[in-house]
Amino acid sequence: MSQSKRWVLRAAMSLFVAGIFLISSPVSADVRLPHIIGSHMVLQQDKPLPIWGWADPGEKVTVKLGDREKSATTNEHGRWAVRFPAMKAGGPIEMTVSGKNTLKLTDILIGEVWVCSGQSNMEMGVGPAANGKEEIAAAKHPNIRLFQVPHRPSGLPESDIDVPWEHCTPESVARGDYGGFSAAGYYFGRALQKELNVPIGLIDTSWGGTRIEPWTPPEGFASVPALRGICETIAKANQDYFNAVPKAVEQIAAWVPVAKKDLEEGKRVSPPPGFPNHALNSHGQPTGLYNGMVQPIVPFAIRGAIWYQGESNRGEGMLYFEKMKALIDGWRKVWAEGDFPFYFVQLAPFRYQGDVLALPMIWEAQNASLAIPNTGMCVTVDIVANIADIHPINKQDVGKRLALWALAKTYGKEGLVYSGPLYKSMAVDGNKARITFDHVGGGFVSRDGKPLTHFQVAGEDKKFVDAKAEIDGATVVVSSDQVAKPVAVRFGWHQEAQPNLSNKEGLPASPFRTDRW
Repeated sequence: MSQSKRWVLRAAMSLFVAGIFLISSPVSADVRLPHIIGSHMVLQQDKPLPIWGWADPGEKVTVKLGDREKSATTNEHGRWAVRFPAMKAGGPIEMTVSGKNTLKLTDILIGEVWVCSGQSNMEMGVGPAANGKEEIAAAKHPNIRLFQVPHRPSGLPESDIDVPWEHCTPESVARGDYGGFSAAGYYFGRALQKELNVPIGLIDTSWGGTRIEPWTPPEGFASVPALRGICETIAKANQDYFNAVPKAVEQIAAWVPVAKKDLEEGKRVSPPPGFPNHALNSHGQPTGLYNGMVQPIVPFAIRGAIWYQGESNRGEGMLYFEKMKALIDGWRKVWAEGDFPFYFVQLAPFRYQGDVLALPMIWEAQNASLAIPNTGMCVTVDIVANIADIHPINKQDVGKRLALWALAKTYGKEGLVYSGPLYKSMAVDGNKARITFDHVGGGFVSRDGKPLTHFQVAGEDKKFVDAKAEIDGATVVVSSDQVAKPVAVRFGWHQEAQPNLSNKEGLPASPFRTDRW
C-alpha cells in the first residue's frame, strides 16, 4: 500500500472512530447509560457485573448498586466503566449513577440472564404458537423480565439500542414483530424460573429468515480457518468504507458554504452529497446483525445463550458446523466470560423443495456441534403437526427441552434425563448391526407403540434399504433380509422423517448416519 493510501486509510479510520463516539456520546454533559442497563432489569447472579456508559471526557462518575459503590473517570472518548463483585439472587434493589447529573434506576432484580437468538423459529412469538391466546393471558410473572431487541442491521458495531426492560405481563409477551416475545425463549425462561425460583432475565434478539453469518462477530470468523474467505470479505468491506469516508466528508464540507450562501440569497438549496453505505449494513451480510443487535448488549453479564437457527443455511452440510464454531467462539470472545453455556435447537422436519437430504446434513452438522465445549441440543423430530409448516407451533416442548439441558448441565440438577438418545457406535454381528446410544435414560420405547421406523441399512454396495429395528436392552438391533453383511446404518435420514424411537422420558432420538459416503 502506498504512503498516500495509508494516510487516507488512517484518516478515514480516525474520522470513523470520532464519528462513532460522537454518535454514542451524549450531546450535552449528561451521564448516560446503555438501555440494556435500566430499571426493571435482571442482573446476573454469581458473576462480576460490568456497568458502563458515557459522560464528558475526564468526568468522574459514581455508581451505587444497592449498598455497593464504585467510581470511574471517563476516557478521552467519554466512556466510563465499573465492575461490581458478584451478587446473590434477590432484589429489588436500586442503582444511582452520578456525575454532573444523576440517574436513578429502580426495581432491579438479581438472578439468571439468558440471550435468545436465531431466525424465525426463535423469533416466533407466543401468540402464533400453540395455545397462544391462553398462554398470553396467563403470562403474569413478576420475576421474569423481558428485553426485546428490534430488527436493526449495521455495517459497524453499534453501542446502544433504544428499548426498555419490561415485566413479563400479557401485554409485554404479546408485543413484537412476529406475534410477541420469543415463544421458545419465554417457555425456556418460565421453566427455569419455576425450577430455580430466582428472577429470570430474557434478551430476545432474533430475526426471521436470517443466516448464521450475520449474527457472528469478526472474532468468530477469525477463529475458524475454514471461514478465512469471510474474514477477507469483512476486511475489504471495512477498508472500502473507511476509504470512502474522507472523500464524502470533503464533499459535505464543500457543500456547506454553498448551501449557506444559497439559503441567504433565497435560492434553492441542493441536497447534500450522500454518505457512503457500508457493504455489510444488511441483515443478510456477515456481522450485520451482530453489529446492530448483539454488540449493543455486550458486555452485559449473562449466564448463557439459546439458539434456534439453520433453515436459511440448509444445503451447507458440515460447513454449518464450522459456522457454529465461529458463532459460539465469537460470542464467547466478545463477552469474555469464558465458555458460557450455549444450547441450540435441532431443526424440525419440513417438506423443503429440492434435495431431501439437505436437511439431514444440517442435522449432522448440529449433532457435530455438540463437540464444542458446554453446548447442548434440543431434538424436535416429534413436535411437527404439519410437515408443510416450517414453524412448528409446539414451542412449549422446545423451551422445556432447552431448559432441561440448562437445569442439568448449568445448574447441576441431579437425576434429570436432559437429552434424547444420541448415536454412539455400531457393531456388526453376522447380518445384524447393533447400535449403541448415549442418553438412553430409563430405556428405549417406541413413542407410538408401533415397530421402530425410519431405520435403513446398507451393505458393501452402498445401497440403503428399509430395515427392521428392534430394541434389545440398551441397544437397537438393525437388519434386513436384503443385506447379508451390514456396513452402514441410517436413522431418520430424510427431511420429512419423524421417527418414533425415544427414551422413556419422552425425549426423541436424533437422526444419524454411520457412513460418510
